[in-house]
Amino acid sequence: MLTAEMIADAWTPTSTAVSPDGRWVAYTRRQIARRDTEVWVAGVDTPPRRLAVGSDPRWEPDSQSLCYLVDGVSLHRITLSGTDSTLVTWPAGIDGHLPVADAVLFIAADSPAPEIEVRGVPRPSRLRLLDSSGIRVLYGDRHVAEITQQPGGGPLAVLTWSSHEIDPGLLSPQLHVVSLSGEVRDLGPAVVGAHSPVWRRVGDWRVAYLALTPPSLQSGVAVYDMVDGNLTEGMPACPVELVPMGDGDPLVVVAEGLDTVVRRLSGAEVSQHVGLARAVSFGGRSMALIVSTADDQPNVHFDGVRVTDLRPWSRDVEWGTQSRLSYQASDGVELDGLLILPPSGEGPFPLVTIVHGGPYDRYADQFALNWAPSGQWFALAGHAVFLPNPRGSLGRGHDFATSVSGAVGQEEWTDILTGIDLLIADGVADPARLGICGWSHGGFMTAWAIGHTDRFAAAVMGAGVTDWGGLVGSGEWGVFEASLGGSTGWEGVGPHRHDELSPISYAANVRTPVLILHGADDTNVPLAQSEYFHRALRHYGAEHEFVIYPGEGHSIQGRGHQIDLLQRMRAWFEHWL
Repeated sequence: MLTAEMIADAWTPTSTAVSPDGRWVAYTRRQIARRDTEVWVAGVDTPPRRLAVGSDPRWEPDSQSLCYLVDGVSLHRITLSGTDSTLVTWPAGIDGHLPVADAVLFIAADSPAPEIEVRGVPRPSRLRLLDSSGIRVLYGDRHVAEITQQPGGGPLAVLTWSSHEIDPGLLSPQLHVVSLSGEVRDLGPAVVGAHSPVWRRVGDWRVAYLALTPPSLQSGVAVYDMVDGNLTEGMPACPVELVPMGDGDPLVVVAEGLDTVVRRLSGAEVSQHVGLARAVSFGGRSMALIVSTADDQPNVHFDGVRVTDLRPWSRDVEWGTQSRLSYQASDGVELDGLLILPPSGEGPFPLVTIVHGGPYDRYADQFALNWAPSGQWFALAGHAVFLPNPRGSLGRGHDFATSVSGAVGQEEWTDILTGIDLLIADGVADPARLGICGWSHGGFMTAWAIGHTDRFAAAVMGAGVTDWGGLVGSGEWGVFEASLGGSTGWEGVGPHRHDELSPISYAANVRTPVLILHGADDTNVPLAQSEYFHRALRHYGAEHEFVIYPGEGHSIQGRGHQIDLLQRMRAWFEHWL
């Protein structure tokens, strides 16, 4: 029998790094309910072994040792034989690092964040070089976000922000070329949301990167080149990762509907993956990635071979049956999603719809088990589970993603309803026993749903947005949220579009019993969003519970808190459905 404790204690892989000679893959893993990660190493014919407790492993050029972080403040070097040494401890924290010949680069602020914070005062992270002569700053005029080295030991591409804060920093990114001796050449502004820079060779060397697709801040991601602009314009899918390659033709990981494809940026297909593939890395002639399918929990694959078996206990559990859904919206738009049926019994079943976050995210055809509202967790309690990918999701290109810009809760809501109605018509779902839940944007959609219909018998809202105007003013993503809610409160007296799109405006209509869950220290969607909804529901006498997890951010990490959350969500649906 699956328990909440088994989920919280389950190991999950988080990153991969292939050695330059292609013989080894270093990867990190952590338990779902733990912040601490472990660094492991494996070869195709060599079983995995733990090297260290730490994160972000990066190989040195000789493929015999790697650097990694401990507690986010100490940079270590460890050899394949296990000899470990501390290179530097930086109290302000290390934001990133990159071993190069005879040196290590790292990104860090000058000093820790002050106890008393003064907003608007620059506190940039600077690019530093550590070698036998000591530590010196290579670049520090702007906040350094990411770096990558040109293949062959060439100069660095350095991505910077105007500020260390997401808003306004990520609104004004720039790219620079910095030599290891400190010469700087400014390439100029990059597109809003720029990240994941890589070197690309088209005659000469250029810098490519991922960024948002103008003009909206909610319009999906494209691949850009500082010379040629948008390289993936018109693609009916969504690039999600860029991976540097020694020959100058980077890999691009593409979300295509429910599946994933790895291609060369020049267009040639490298591999297809049913379900989810992520955290791709390459070295020598070898590729590593994390793969999860409907029947296989996430594991590290290296050169086409699965090299980890992180949840062997899962083979003893009788899981729900997961299948793909394909249907049309009322206006003919093609949609997809997943359906998970309980391992036994016949329909119609009580149906729980879990709306994903983002909204620029997706349900790939992967194993649906996590601490957040989780398909298999509910299916094993006897519920059918619907996992929809409505408009706004990634996987179907720019137009599909940008359709929710300034229009959240509109077509994406009717897309979800259409799927539910089809499952009722097919005899899968019992119309009298419908539930809905989600986390973050999924929490928003849950609050939106119960303010617009009384068809649901129960709801669970996790860290959900209830007031878009308030979120712009208090959440760490700032004006990026206005691209979803449609306006800001400082645009005059109103009426404002964000009030029309905020669930708080419809709280008087709520008749569905709702469980509200939130982390006390959430800076993405601050606790006040749920507090506001709670007070409105209390005012109108609506059935609800409001649970606050102390010390937790946007993701719930504490083992005890995760176990409570999983048990509480299941009990809520079992009671009301």
